[in-house]
Amino acid sequence: MKALIGTKNNAKIEGAKQALECFFDDVNIEGVKVSSDVSDEPQNAEIYQGARNRVLNLISYAKENNIEDVDYYMAIEAGITNYFGKWININIAVVMDKDGNESMGTGEAFPIPDKYLEEIKENGLGSVMDKIFNGVDLSKSVGGVSFITHETISRIDITKDAFIMAMTKFINDDIWSDKE
Repeated sequence: MKALIGTKNNAKIEGAKQALECFFDDVNIEGVKVSSDVSDEPQNAEIYQGARNRVLNLISYAKENNIEDVDYYMAIEAGITNYFGKWININIAVVMDKDGNESMGTGEAFPIPDKYLEEIKENGLGSVMDKIFNGVDLSKSVGGVSFITHETISRIDITKDAFIMAMTKFINDDIWSDKE
């Protein structure tokens, strides 16, 4: 089973690989840096749009580079949303199969303290968490979630869960899909 994921972040690649390994044998996943075409700190609907844009950009990349036999194109985007009346950070995964069928899922979300909200909107969550937790590029490694959960949940975990949720439409054939 072959997949492309729209990132070079090792934690995200590993989370996606672990998700796919729940359902498939012989998983081959390759990370490719592609643009989300949204702001650096996506908010609300931009989170989904960023993940979807990455998937579409992956498909273009595969065509331009003659990469064939890809079963799934995958991407994940993190951002902040106030959809629930409180600001939270959430990851949204988008998966598209080789036939163009699309699904999405989310990972765990965590609350954003009001005192950091404006700074996060301006500078990005990763930058603010690096400052608070004296980290260096937490967003490129374990993720700030590891610090705020006292290493109970990692970026790999959140990524894995979001992709498992996105895969539900694919792993249940016609039962839990848009197919009539």
